[in-house]
Amino acid sequence: MTITLEEIKAPIANELNIFEKKFREAMKSKVPLLDRIMHYIVKSKGKQMRPMFVFLSAKLFGEIGPSTYNAASLIELLHTATLVHDDVVDDAHERRGFFSINALWKNKIAVLVGDYLLSKGLLLSIDNNEIDLLQIVSKAVKEMSEGELLQIEKTRKLNIKEDIYYEIIRQKTATLIASACASGTASVSPEKENIDKMWTFGEKIGIAFQIKDDLLDYGDTNTGKAKGIDIKERKLTLPLIYALQEASKSDRRHIINIIKNHNKNSRKVQEVIDFVVKSGGIDYSREAMQRYQEEALETLNGMNNSEARSALEKLIRYTTDRKK
Repeated sequence: MTITLEEIKAPIANELNIFEKKFREAMKSKVPLLDRIMHYIVKSKGKQMRPMFVFLSAKLFGEIGPSTYNAASLIELLHTATLVHDDVVDDAHERRGFFSINALWKNKIAVLVGDYLLSKGLLLSIDNNEIDLLQIVSKAVKEMSEGELLQIEKTRKLNIKEDIYYEIIRQKTATLIASACASGTASVSPEKENIDKMWTFGEKIGIAFQIKDDLLDYGDTNTGKAKGIDIKERKLTLPLIYALQEASKSDRRHIINIIKNHNKNSRKVQEVIDFVVKSGGIDYSREAMQRYQEEALETLNGMNNSEARSALEKLIRYTTDRKK
């Protein structure tokens, strides 16, 4: 049976509606250009996945209050800032079917908008004396920056091994979901054990989420991302890393040569995709994703069998069953 986002959101639907209004209000600016851009960002926002992790994690341990709304806003401000900056780094002109900020207003303005969003997060936490939340989110910002730089360094040389791949996705993708779960928990429970447990929980989901993203690029389903985008961008993801590890020296040299020198050639990109499928890279990666999914589910063992726990379990499955 297909799990829907509406089903997952049900226990926190009211809180998410309140949050959306608060967040829209917080994004307003007296500078007309900035206000136009903030309005555009709010209009083109995604599925509320990270605020969902914040509110459901909070509901596991206590009653949602003002601190939880601050945590959700902090995470969303951070996430939005990193997306704006990522689009500049990747020279991307589209996101979720909308033009990126740099495509519409150029890189200089996009960088400043990202800085503005980060500063809004800092002020939100300081003005509300949410130092614990600021510490959690700042850790995520640091790790995400390190992960991005590590990927850039390794992509240049095309020498990413499996352990480096996991370190990159842990830092780049998983720490943001980990910080959403940890900050939601911290907003209602000061106990370090609970906060640490939910950080680990979010990290496991984040890794599974990224592996699923990698699989979609190889046509794991018939919809979603276009095939081969990661290859065209010379990104070595788990299916390809595994296939190269298992390949003969001559095959490895041939595939690396395609990625280095022929990565814009659709026929050659398809050759790499076929090589990965034939080498078992898809099956290997799917098994790894399912392993992290199970580890995330195990983290919830012993917790109250509440609506929030049930929704989190569904959210875990949703992240790995999604079609795009």
